[in-house]
Amino acid sequence: MARVALVTGGTRGIGAAISRELQQAGRIVVASYAGNEIAARQFHEETGIRVMKFDAGDFAACEKAVAEIHEEVGPIEILVNNAGITRDTTVAKMTRDMWDAVIDTNLGSCFNLCRLTFEDMRSKKFGRIVNIGSINGQAGQYGQVNYAAAKSGIHGFTKALAQEGARFGITVNAVAPGYVDTDMVRAVPPDVLAKIIARIPMGRLGIAHDIARGVVFLTADEADFVTGSTLSINGGQHMY
Repeated sequence: MARVALVTGGTRGIGAAISRELQQAGRIVVASYAGNEIAARQFHEETGIRVMKFDAGDFAACEKAVAEIHEEVGPIEILVNNAGITRDTTVAKMTRDMWDAVIDTNLGSCFNLCRLTFEDMRSKKFGRIVNIGSINGQAGQYGQVNYAAAKSGIHGFTKALAQEGARFGITVNAVAPGYVDTDMVRAVPPDVLAKIIARIPMGRLGIAHDIARGVVFLTADEADFVTGSTLSINGGQHMY
């Protein structure tokens, strides 16, 4: 029987590529989105993938969504925590609301959905959780103390939860993308983007499918001995 996968932020950019690749791998995919109705509708029409609108940073909204998926599709066995936003500025100009929004969406969503799906995974003795981190959570980035903190938190969260899940057949891993050709990166001023690309040994931005292929590997049934790891997909820009 096909396994049910939930991909948060799964209708655009990296999330959409992950959703498509998981569908190609034979998963029953549900892709969540926060607000872009047009993009979500277009994605559904193109792929046939079920889309669901809810705020991944809101525990009550996640609880309702997970219950609906469980009832209408089945228990979630594969979870990809991809939802993310930016509110970039220097710390001197950052408001508490800008901090809270990024922490709640990027990091809080990982807790919300892992907390709500972990028991089902544990009872089935199978689970695959992949949390999408970032090169900027590993190396830091000017003007992104909120984003870098949230993404860095994901890497620690992943290692801790992996220890809880291991004896139940649940693997928990992270993927840390580098700079990928998405709407978020295209918003960077051209002169700044050129400097970023110059620091990537591969000499190019990533594409969304570079990340999606890594997620498909980590969520495979056969990837049962890989847990607590962070897979860096960044063209060699940050090695450690």
